[in-house]
Amino acid sequence: MNNDDSQDIHETPSTTPGFKTELAAQLSDLIPEAVADGKVDVEKLKELLGDDAGDDRERFGLFWPGKKRALRAAQEQTTATLKPDFENSKDWDTTKNVFIEGDNLEVLKILQKHYHGKIKMIYIDPPYNTGKDFVYPDNFKEGLETYLEWTRQVNEEGKKVSTNSESEGRYHSNWLNMMYPRLKLARNLLTEDGVIFISIDDNEVSHLRKLLDEIFGEANFLGQFVWVTKNAARGVPPRTMLMSNHEYVIAYARRSENVKFKGLERDESDFANPDNDPRGLWRSESMKATGAQDNYFTITDPTTGNTFHANWAFSESSVKKMIEEGLVIFPKEDSGTPRQKKFMNSYLNDRKAFVTNLGWYSTENATKALMSLFDNKKVFDFPKPLDLLAFLVEQTTSDDIVLDFFAGSGALAHAVIKQNAEDGGKRQFIQVQLPEPLEEESAAYKAGFRTIADLCRKRIDVAGNRVKGELAGQSVDVGLRAFALADTNFTKWRVTSETDPTTLEQHLLDIRDSSEDEASPDALLTEILLKQGYSLTEQIGDTEVEGLNLKMVGAGIVLAYLNEHNKPTLEQLRKVVEHKPARFIILEDSFQGDDELKTNLAQECKSRGVELWTA
Repeated sequence: MNNDDSQDIHETPSTTPGFKTELAAQLSDLIPEAVADGKVDVEKLKELLGDDAGDDRERFGLFWPGKKRALRAAQEQTTATLKPDFENSKDWDTTKNVFIEGDNLEVLKILQKHYHGKIKMIYIDPPYNTGKDFVYPDNFKEGLETYLEWTRQVNEEGKKVSTNSESEGRYHSNWLNMMYPRLKLARNLLTEDGVIFISIDDNEVSHLRKLLDEIFGEANFLGQFVWVTKNAARGVPPRTMLMSNHEYVIAYARRSENVKFKGLERDESDFANPDNDPRGLWRSESMKATGAQDNYFTITDPTTGNTFHANWAFSESSVKKMIEEGLVIFPKEDSGTPRQKKFMNSYLNDRKAFVTNLGWYSTENATKALMSLFDNKKVFDFPKPLDLLAFLVEQTTSDDIVLDFFAGSGALAHAVIKQNAEDGGKRQFIQVQLPEPLEEESAAYKAGFRTIADLCRKRIDVAGNRVKGELAGQSVDVGLRAFALADTNFTKWRVTSETDPTTLEQHLLDIRDSSEDEASPDALLTEILLKQGYSLTEQIGDTEVEGLNLKMVGAGIVLAYLNEHNKPTLEQLRKVVEHKPARFIILEDSFQGDDELKTNLAQECKSRGVELWTA
């Protein structure tokens, strides 16, 4: 094949994007003087920054053992893919919701291609690092192979997840090493006005704040909200006579200047209409300046002639107009002060500002609510209150994608379904959960569940049915497309510069076929679409053209031929291209080494404006 023909064929990338490379490319575009021979000149960069560059000798920040390695974990590319799980899905053809079983570090890397900058809200309830609920990082931080090995051990031997005891020596460091790469990747997924909420308690809140300041920037801190978990202590009080009855929800933005919460509904009891003003309910508010205004002048009551001199919040001309429109209430006594008449419907969206205290949400009630979905069995410890999560969802989203990559019992998905039913929103959720094995003595295990991922999917299913059953003619998406983290369906290079010639020769023979024989067309297509930048909820169907069985994405926007065992003829391929899909995907194996057929197909696609992709 000549070079011109090869330029008309796009190869599906085998790995997730290389963020180190992309960052260097962005620096090259922004500061070309700091790049030489394809490498960033750090000293030159410091020189260009001048006084804005930090002093390496004295820096403020959060440092811990393993931090550099944790950063590399976020930057390392993965060949992993997601395998469709039709058996555990619900309303596959119509739903826009997604559930993914797998290590969230690998999954976050996979999501980067399509979902970069598309997630409006992320909520996570990570392990609190109490010494009882922490999954060791070496179980699910080292990449896909470690994860696959771990899950096989779980399946065969029922391997249990370790805890992070304080005596282990790096109690906080292990937790930070687990969180750091995941939060780095999560930030990439947020929209420019996106928000991340993280539930946490006192064990790691101080470290988490510093970590988030580094990843998101201090300027993008939105608030450390407090919510009360119980109103009163029960049982014997602690020796210190102090008891914690609260947790936190920390909020950071991708760009804080773009974020706007919807605010709380106004309480009508704060307003009245004693004079039957046709403009509706109102209340009086001060007219005096509270800042640095310099609006000193005298206001005269047109009825009594009484005068009032002060520094006012409004200009003299504005006050004159307010008096004419009946918006100034004058006191009956000389000692009083004029106040403005503020109508309830004059406030923006009839709402008031968001408050930093989230209030009281009973953890006991949250447990009971979850139990009601599972025949009153306590299948999960410490679920987050549904109303708390629904409140966060309602405040920041409407027709957006919401992500939780520590899904737990699936509370966020339940909250999204609930809120959509209440306000008619079209929110979509993505839930990611590690298949953590359940203890055999647990109520969840005795109820038939083997992993937390199993339990999470079931909660979403049951909760969705309950919400749907309470609707009166209103439609709401209660389905989910289930996927499982898996190794690539395509042969991978596993050689290094130290590989001896004999081993290399054998490896070249082993990778003659690009795809695994046992891979289904659906699994192949899912991986190809993900690595080409498509979403997990594309409409996919089957079609036939000239005897070739094809996969169709959308209304034929993409056509894919994924049979490596049946070599198509040029005439068959011409008929496919005549349908003028925007993109035609074909397995490299399908050509069976026929370069002439591949060249002719490339020319056919080019003549009809069709992108040709191989995998």
